[in-house]
Amino acid sequence: MLNPADLLTSFDPETGVIDGALRSERCLSDLRGIFHDADAYAAALADGDPLVYYTYAVEPADGPGDLYYAIGTILPGRIGDEYYMTKGHLHTWRPAAEFYIGLRGSGLMLLEDEATGESHLVPLEPNGAVYVPGSTAHRTINTGDEPLTYLGIYPARAGHDYAAIAERGFSTIVTCVDGRPVARRV
Repeated sequence: MLNPADLLTSFDPETGVIDGALRSERCLSDLRGIFHDADAYAAALADGDPLVYYTYAVEPADGPGDLYYAIGTILPGRIGDEYYMTKGHLHTWRPAAEFYIGLRGSGLMLLEDEATGESHLVPLEPNGAVYVPGSTAHRTINTGDEPLTYLGIYPARAGHDYAAIAERGFSTIVTCVDGRPVARRV
């Protein structure tokens, strides 16, 4: 039976805070191995352990057709020439697709086909939506000078497979060159 109180949540598109949802945080020390420049990472970590991004997730039901959503906020910053970014993941249930909707800031979605390794960069801007197909690794990158806040909507059974990305990484990195994001194969 539906409970009307479970059907509505409120969120702040500027801060990414969802009323009543638990906050998950990733600090620089949680992102070991995702930045290509290991020396720049070590030097930045020696200066402290800053917060890089946080998320709030809403998981109202977990039936076969149910959806979850989360709001993520990536703070501005760089490690060496690489922008702050999420760990990136595949879905445990590989067919699961996802929508990302930009709320604030400017950034990119790095999408990589699991089977072919083909990568694409797609802008993530306010009022824009990015479709992430199933079997596609995805990472969100803040390329701006303010927090990047976005909404992600995905099937309840999708799950998050971070281990596959930790093992093989992405084949493309995004660095700042002359003040602009540039993709480079590694």
